[in-house]
Amino acid sequence: MFGLGPWELLVIFVVIIILFGPKRLPELARSLGRSIKEFKHASQGLKEELDLTNIDEPSIPESTANPAEKTQKKDQETASAKNDQ
Repeated sequence: MFGLGPWELLVIFVVIIILFGPKRLPELARSLGRSIKEFKHASQGLKEELDLTNIDEPSIPESTANPAEKTQKKDQETASAKNDQ
C-alpha cells in the first residue's frame, strides 16, 4: 500500500485524529466514501461514452480507403492493355 508500513500508517492515523478530532472522523469518512463513489460513477460514465463513440464512427470502405492505389491499378491495366495491342 504505497510502501507504507504499519508504523507509518499509525502515525498518519494519529495525526488525522489530532487534526480533526474523533467526533469529525465519521463525517470525514462518509464524505470520502461519497467522493470515491461519485468519482467511480463519473469514470464509468466516461468509459461508456468513449465506447459508444468508438462504435458510432463509420468505417471507411476499402474501395475509398486509398483512392491513389485504385488509380494506380487502373493506370497499370490501361498500360498493359496498350502493350497487348
